[in-house]
Amino acid sequence: MAKKSSKSKPSGDLQLGRDVEWPDTPEKAKLDRVPNPQAGTDYLVRFTVPEFTSICPVTGQPDFAHLVIDYVPGRFLLESKSLKLFAASFRNHGAFHEDCTVLIGRRIADEIKPKWLRIGGYWYPRGGIPIDVFFQTGRLPKGIWVPDQAVAPYRGRG
Repeated sequence: MAKKSSKSKPSGDLQLGRDVEWPDTPEKAKLDRVPNPQAGTDYLVRFTVPEFTSICPVTGQPDFAHLVIDYVPGRFLLESKSLKLFAASFRNHGAFHEDCTVLIGRRIADEIKPKWLRIGGYWYPRGGIPIDVFFQTGRLPKGIWVPDQAVAPYRGRG
């Protein structure tokens, strides 16, 4: 079957509502978009991925993060099942925290072309040091309310 253009995806091309194979790498993962039924209105969408995992590229040990993705949609919305599959594809992916966080933000921005996107990657300690990574595209449109990401700084036993 011929590959369809990514400009507009008919519902039959979406992963939503059907069994799909779990992607084993971020490169193989497909992010789906759907038309924004409120395209004439600016508003904020938030996805939270509280149990994100990847692999340390040096030690091979698992790394854990709490991701918060905020975006102001344009013509498209990010379909949540595809985001879940994309996030899961990092479970065996070896990359530093900074690379994972920025890669996710860029992939989403490239696919859905939001008016604005921000991702906060709140990583649990590696070598005793927690690392928080933030990436955003462009400027926030005027009049948009963006709640605090509400992820407390890592405090250990403090």
